[in-house]
This record gives sequence, C-alpha cells and structure tokens, in this order.
Amino acid sequence: MYNAHYHRFTIFLTACTFLLIVAGALVTSNDAGLAVPDWPTSFGNWVKIPPMVGGVKYEHGHRMVAQFVGFLTIVLAVWTQRAETRAWMRKLAWAMLGLVMVQGVLGGLTVLMLLPWWVSTLHAMAAQTFFSLTMLMAVFASRRWLDAEPSPVEDGGSVSLRVLSMAGIAVVYVQLFLGAGFRHQGMHFLPHVIGAVAATGLLIRLSVRALSGFGTIRPIKAAASSILGLLFLQILLGFGAYLTRVEWGRDAVQPQLSMVLTTVGHVAVGALLLAHCFLLAVQAYRHTLPARGDSVRAEKAAAA
Repeated sequence: MYNAHYHRFTIFLTACTFLLIVAGALVTSNDAGLAVPDWPTSFGNWVKIPPMVGGVKYEHGHRMVAQFVGFLTIVLAVWTQRAETRAWMRKLAWAMLGLVMVQGVLGGLTVLMLLPWWVSTLHAMAAQTFFSLTMLMAVFASRRWLDAEPSPVEDGGSVSLRVLSMAGIAVVYVQLFLGAGFRHQGMHFLPHVIGAVAATGLLIRLSVRALSGFGTIRPIKAAASSILGLLFLQILLGFGAYLTRVEWGRDAVQPQLSMVLTTVGHVAVGALLLAHCFLLAVQAYRHTLPARGDSVRAEKAAAA
C-alpha cells in the first residue's frame, strides 16, 4: 500500500545523499582531506564544532552531512521494518544501513591512514552505490511502482536489454574506479580516458537499444533518455576537468574555482549516471522477458 510520508522521506534521503556526494567531492577538489587530522573526533572533540575556516569547513562540513545521512538511514531501516510488507524491501533497508556504516569507516580510514588512494577510491565507490540504492528505494516506494501492473514484453534482441543494462552498470563501476584512482593520485590518466571511451560506447548502445526496442514503455524510455543526457554532460565536464586541472592548473599553488567546479560537477553527474543505470536495469527486469528461444536454450544447457 502506498505511504505518502514514507515515499517523501525516501526522496529526502536521496537528496541528502546527493548533497553528501557533492560535499565529499568538495573535500577532495579543495585538497582538504586532512584538514581535520583525527577521526572519529574532530580536533579531539566529539560534539564541539571547530572553526569552519580553510579546508576545515569542507572536511568537517562533509562529516556533519554524513552523520545526518547516517541518522536518516537508521530511521529508514526502522520505518521500513515497521511499515513495509515486502520482505525484500526490509532486507534492502537493512543492507543500506550496513553499507552506510561501512562507508563511514572507510571515510575514517582515509584520514587515519593519511589518504591512501585505494581506500579513498573504495570510499567514493561505496558512496555512489549507496546513492543509487536510495534512488531505487524512492522508486520502489512510489505510487507509480506500487499501482502499476506491468505486462512484460519479449526481448528478441541478440543481446537482451537485461544483459546490456547489467553491462552498463559494470562499465560505469570500472570507470568510477579508474576515475577515483586518478583523482586520488593512485593511477595515471590514460586508463581513465580509455575507460571513458569504452563506457561511452556501451552506454550509447544501451540507451539506443532501450529507446528503439522499448520506447513505448515509459519507465524504460525515461531512464534511457536520462542516461543519454547525463552521458553527454559527463563528457563535457570530464573534458572541462581535464583542461582546468591537468592543463591549465598544473602549476596552481592551490585549487582554483574553475578546477573545483568542473571536478565536483564531474563527480556529481557520475553519481547520477550510475544511479540511472541501476534504474534502467531494474525497469528492464520488470518490463522485459528473455526471448522464448533463449529460455529453451537455457533450459537445455541446465539439463545438460
């Protein structure tokens, strides 16, 4: 049954999580990762807010938003347990609580271990995964999802939309890893560029396949169209980040405004892109079915 208050809460959590990703990107873009040198305290205090100056305003501000998102996730898990009849939704809510706890620990380790690139990269990937799950929770709690009675259509393509959508998620994760590795100075730039080309090609194919084959199904059309738009914007921001940070700002004493804006925008749009890939995959599994020939072949392979 649709619960308007619960649905609005999931939307609010999604918005706050997106704000958290932006806040985290501001920390890295302003080289403020160690502005607060201790964790879980801040300058030895659990509650007292330090002077919000210099890099401290980014690092401690990020921690404050993270704590608020953590609190909201606890509320979500408890509320879902009490109000949601779908068992898988209750499990998803608890899984999200576990993920946000892991995310907090990874964030602390980045400080305690003095910003190792691989921990910072895992921190970034976990953050974007959590954001994707909050968006899915908001969709699953919506009236449109609950009231709809989908009639799945057969997918007769050589590669099903289901398979392509999962490949799209995978390639974005790889690109996220390569990008975060470069951003945190653990990798060279070239792998990120090669990954960008591969991701662009696959996501274009995925979107065109979805729009040409299932354009009459509104949820699939909306997700695929969003992926195309976000992909174009992401390419522009990536190019802008390269120019401002690698070419024009390589000798900058401190991060310039243009560097911060392009890199933060690149991270934020990347998070939206991953979330919409998850959304398209969910809609593909809800609204499409494998071709009958594929099912028969799968049954024969299983029997063999």
